[in-house]
Amino acid sequence: MLSVNATPAFNDNYIWLIHQQGTNKAYVVDPGCSQSVLDHINDTDLELVGILITHHHADHTGGIAGLQQAYNQQLSVYGPQKENIAGLTHPIECEQALTLPFINSSVQVLMVPGHTLGHIAYCIDDALFCGDTLFSGGCGRLFEGTPEQMAASLAKLTKLNGNTKVYCAHEYTQANITFAVAVEPNNTALLQYEQKVAAARQHKISTIPSTIATELAINPFLRSSSSEIKQSISKQFNQQNLTELQTFTLLREWKNHF
Repeated sequence: MLSVNATPAFNDNYIWLIHQQGTNKAYVVDPGCSQSVLDHINDTDLELVGILITHHHADHTGGIAGLQQAYNQQLSVYGPQKENIAGLTHPIECEQALTLPFINSSVQVLMVPGHTLGHIAYCIDDALFCGDTLFSGGCGRLFEGTPEQMAASLAKLTKLNGNTKVYCAHEYTQANITFAVAVEPNNTALLQYEQKVAAARQHKISTIPSTIATELAINPFLRSSSSEIKQSISKQFNQQNLTELQTFTLLREWKNHF
């Protein structure tokens, strides 16, 4: 079984430290800050052996050099070949099943462009590490990709088992849910989730991981076919007869300025 632990960094980032139960050999996902990772590891008996990168933004890659320095340049660093990321030792060019030393299960690599053009995600058993593509209640901004690309990437993730845990890279849930409720105010599952999230954040408890099943029920960016969401978008932008892609595109635009 895979063990997953969060290392908070910066204001709202999560760096994920993973290892197979029964071994102390660990990988870190998107280490934006090397010191945060080293401090976490120093409190455990874990030994870092590798790094998994989802995309090139500095808050996901900034710790690579420092970690390599701490481990005498011995770490394996996996990441998207299409993006300019210094320090990759194992560039990934396409969707594939990776075999990682010390991890029993194969690692499914998914190409999920949208937030950036080369963004990838890693799925290990029932754990999805999706960087800034899918958030609980939201999705990443389109800094490089198109709405079509992001919608297709999110659709790909929704095909995973509903029990799959969503380990995204930021604690954005409460703000995302505030927007989601404005868009789909009669979604009972969403309103219940809003209360759960508010209670968790009041006590500074993480809302991550979510699950694919939860996101399908509450995340407006996975629900472009919802009649209520289409009505909200039509009212907001004074447009009628919207397709699902048009709904998604305008939903992302609305969220950008919400």
